Amino acid sequence: MVLADTLFRPLIVLGSFALSLLAGIGRLAMFAGRAVRAMLTPPWYPARLFEQMALIGWFSLPVVGMTALFTGAALAQQIYVGGQRFSAESTVPAVTVIAMVRELGPVLAGLMVAGRVSSAIAAELATMRVTEQLDAMVTLRTDPWRYLIAPRIIAATLMMPVLVGVANIVGILGGYLLAVYRLDFNGSTYLATTMRYLEADDIVSSLVKAAVFGFLLALAGCYHGYRSGGGAAGVGRATTNSVVTAFILILMFNLAITVAVFGG
Repeated sequence: MVLADTLFRPLIVLGSFALSLLAGIGRLAMFAGRAVRAMLTPPWYPARLFEQMALIGWFSLPVVGMTALFTGAALAQQIYVGGQRFSAESTVPAVTVIAMVRELGPVLAGLMVAGRVSSAIAAELATMRVTEQLDAMVTLRTDPWRYLIAPRIIAATLMMPVLVGVANIVGILGGYLLAVYRLDFNGSTYLATTMRYLEADDIVSSLVKAAVFGFLLALAGCYHGYRSGGGAAGVGRATTNSVVTAFILILMFNLAITVAVFGG
């Protein structure tokens, strides 16, 4: 009996983990369905929506812009160094714009906004849960799903394409500045090559990814914040779990969208 328990214990642990993972995915999917229903049915709160658009979009611009600028410059430098091994230094503008628009712009912007926004949403909602403010809203006949959750998810979904568009432009600018002022590229030739290799599919896929990432990162923050409990420790767990969940969802859906759009 002891030997059997020892042999099957890894399988038991693995099975328990798989079941808990599936249960968590199911809870998140049900939460997402209810959130979408709240987004599509009245009453709506435009003032709350515009407030969240400003908080998520405008105040995230500095961190997204700085991240994109430095990443674009570093990317151009690395491509140039790698291209020297094959005498392909001229590919710097083409590879930079493709990599920035297709992958790095949406993913980095999504991760940076997730770190800032998902944690803030989770902390705010978790604090409201711990202090029983959510219960008080229900008592006052105000639906927390429509007043708190729906505006945050809609705002993130709408503002992320704007932030990713800015990240793409700033990232390409960073690569341009480093290539022209450090690597001695001709500025007009660099821009012409960039425009020649940038296609509409790249831009569309980037913006689609951005909208999906915005939905996911706001969903993660709302999910963990709304379902939190356990006092101050619960608020901390909700904040941490929201960021981890948002990161994992962004990377998973990034792969799925990339394979769906460019896999053929």
